[in-house]
Amino acid sequence: MTNIGGEIKEISIIDVKKGNDVQVILGHAGFIKTVLDLYEAMVGSVPDIKFGLAFAEASGACLVRMEGNDETLKLEAERNMMRIGAGHSFIILFKNAFPINLVNELKNVQEVVHIYCATANPVQVIVAKTEQGNSILGVVDGYKPKGVESDEDIKKRLALLRELGYKR
Repeated sequence: MTNIGGEIKEISIIDVKKGNDVQVILGHAGFIKTVLDLYEAMVGSVPDIKFGLAFAEASGACLVRMEGNDETLKLEAERNMMRIGAGHSFIILFKNAFPINLVNELKNVQEVVHIYCATANPVQVIVAKTEQGNSILGVVDGYKPKGVESDEDIKKRLALLRELGYKR
């Protein structure tokens, strides 16, 4: 097989750094106004949401652009994005909401092409490095399964959904 586009120099696993009470959404989008459109989607989705987001440009100045309404979460998002370093990717760290409250709104942002994960779990990002830059190959969201749910587990799941207001 002929290699006409370069080669992968390294594959690394980047842990997303966040507090235990912080949710994360990681995605791919592309345009300089993405950071503003993501901001508007966030504040328009949940009234009391606290968040910080970072978006990595893939051309021009190639800067990490930040927005949000919580300075600590903005700084954490910036640090995570600098470590991931993949152009046209974004990360949103947030509190006071669940991913289910935001994902559809974010998918409706014109620039958003893909959402890799939306979770409260620990997240690892698998990144490939080439001469040109970095690419997100995928994510590890949480842990591997430990078994299959029992009847008791089903009852607990449904009770949690009722407690959260998603099931009667």
